Amino acid sequence: MAPAVHHRTVTVNGQEVFYREAGDPQAPAVVLLHGFPTSSHMFRHLIPALADRYHVIAPDHIGFGQSAMPDPKDFPYTFEALTDVTHGLLKQLGVDRFAMYVQDYGAPIGWRLALRDPDRITAIVTQNGNAYDEGFVQPFWDGVFAYAKAPGPDTEAPMRGALTAEVTRWQYVNGVADPTLVSPDNWVHDQALLDRSGNDEIQLRLFRDYPTNVDLYPQVHQYFRDSQVPLLAVWGANDEIFGPAGAGAFGRDLPDAEIHLLPSGHFALESHLDTITERIRDFLGRVLA
Repeated sequence: MAPAVHHRTVTVNGQEVFYREAGDPQAPAVVLLHGFPTSSHMFRHLIPALADRYHVIAPDHIGFGQSAMPDPKDFPYTFEALTDVTHGLLKQLGVDRFAMYVQDYGAPIGWRLALRDPDRITAIVTQNGNAYDEGFVQPFWDGVFAYAKAPGPDTEAPMRGALTAEVTRWQYVNGVADPTLVSPDNWVHDQALLDRSGNDEIQLRLFRDYPTNVDLYPQVHQYFRDSQVPLLAVWGANDEIFGPAGAGAFGRDLPDAEIHLLPSGHFALESHLDTITERIRDFLGRVLA
């Protein structure tokens, strides 16, 4: 019988935060941090697959999924602000130490949590969650950095294109050997949330803030070198957003990092759930023992 997954909402820093939770609260904690343009929905199968051993928590970031979507006038849509909320949620839940699974936007939030209190992080699983310049694949990132450097109609247009159903679907199926393994429910679900009135401006603000994540990379690398935190990279090798060079780069600062490239794309969990689950259970079973 699969562990029960609870769907909860709490108020953190004045905002309603939705999260999925499963497993024994006394077990080692594993926090799952989703990317763009999805939500904790991306972990719907992984959560019960880990919850027999771990206390699993997967929040929706503010502006995503079922969490609050305040007007940008009322909430600063920056990665620092998203981290503040995640930090507040974990504090409210009494989660003092935890392993984390980071993907896409979840990575800079996770890195910020680690920089704030390195001793809280017991292990890291990164699934196309970038921390190195080598991971950026062109031309995808050219538009993001051009827009962040000089916001205006010309640079904004490509970024609005990234919010379309066509690109959302592309993120899921690009690089996947057998796209029929990826349920279309994924991009239909994500796109419905992206299409909410006002969500476009939220996403544009986060695009403009993205270079602040890159600015932190030297500090993140120093954290890796100082802590030698156990790290597992399970990476979609065909991702044209964060490429496989980004996975290999972890080994520069973490010589014991375990790096596995999978024949998949950006959302590798959709096509390789069993493989990734097996890798995670083996990895955490060893490093958290």
